Amino acid sequence: MEIRNPEPADALTGVELFAGLEPEVRQRVIATAVPRQFRKGQLLFVENDPGDSLIVLKRGSVAVFRTSPTGERAVLSVLRPPEVFGEVSLLDGSARSLSAEALEDCSALALSRGAFMELIHANPRILDAVMRSLGALVRRLTEQNADHVFLDLPGRVAKTLVRLAGESQAPMITIELNQSQLAEMAGGSRQSVNQAIGSFASRGWLRTEGRRIVVMDVPALRRRAGMADR
Repeated sequence: MEIRNPEPADALTGVELFAGLEPEVRQRVIATAVPRQFRKGQLLFVENDPGDSLIVLKRGSVAVFRTSPTGERAVLSVLRPPEVFGEVSLLDGSARSLSAEALEDCSALALSRGAFMELIHANPRILDAVMRSLGALVRRLTEQNADHVFLDLPGRVAKTLVRLAGESQAPMITIELNQSQLAEMAGGSRQSVNQAIGSFASRGWLRTEGRRIVVMDVPALRRRAGMADR
C-alpha cells in the first residue's frame, strides 16, 4: 500500500538532477510530482514493469537488483537520498530493467515520463545532469564487473562495506543491512559472506548487531579491497 502525503516546498533540495533549475521551475516540478511512501520490504517496481516514472528518494534507502531465472538476486546498488533512479526507462521508453525494494520506510517523489520529457524540452540543461547520472551508472557497472574478475569474495565484501559506509568520518558506522543482503551485493553465498564477516570481526574491523553491521575500521577494509587510501 502506498501512502501519499503533501510534499514540502523544498522537496528537491540537494537533488543534482534539478539543481540548475530556476526556483519557479522547481516549484512546477514539485507540483507535478506525486509524493509516495513505501514500507520496509515493499517493492517500488519490478523488472519488466512499465518505465513510466522517475523516482526521487527523499528518505530511507532502496536496493536496486536483478533476479535470475532461478530466483537468485544480485543487488547492484543501495540508494539513499537525494538519489534519483528510473531515468533509463524514461529516456528510452522501455520497461524496467531492474527491480527496487525499500530497505526501510521510504519517502519519495514520482515524476511521470510525460512531465519529465516536457521538463527536458523546456530546460535542456537538465540533460547535462542526466548524462552525468548515466555515466556514473555505466562506471559503477563496469567496476562491479571488474571486481568479480580481480577481487576474491572477501575483497568484494570489504569493498561493498566501504561503499555502504559512504563518506562518513564517524569512528563507528552502522550499516542497516543483513548478511543475506550483503551476499546479494557482493555476489557470493551467504555462508561465504558470513565467513568473511567473521574474519573481519576477529580483526576488529567490524562487529555485528543482529541485522546490523557496525564498521569500526574503514581504512582496513579499504586496504583489504585494494582501494587507494584517502
